Amino acid sequence: MPERNKGFTVKITETAWEMLLGHMRFLANVSVPAANRLIDTFVEMTADLAVMPERNPWLYHEALPFQKYRKLLFENRYMALYQIRGDIVYINALVDCRQDYVWLL
Repeated sequence: MPERNKGFTVKITETAWEMLLGHMRFLANVSVPAANRLIDTFVEMTADLAVMPERNPWLYHEALPFQKYRKLLFENRYMALYQIRGDIVYINALVDCRQDYVWLL
């Protein structure tokens, strides 16, 4: 029987890091505890992606190749866009769903 919980390596692109830092800075100006929650939730999310990244839905848009990116909502309003290549999960972007993120696509 094949191993179902093989480990994945999660890599965060420079763009995704910059987006995370931007969201964190914005939140820290409003509420430091909220910024800390964002970071804590992000760390938990990456740990979950290392175990079972296929469980999240595909991101469908006419500008994107079919079934290339998956999406994961976290901390009530943020979305991580990622793709799986072999045993590596690449987080490509982190967006605030309250904003228009179609420009990213």
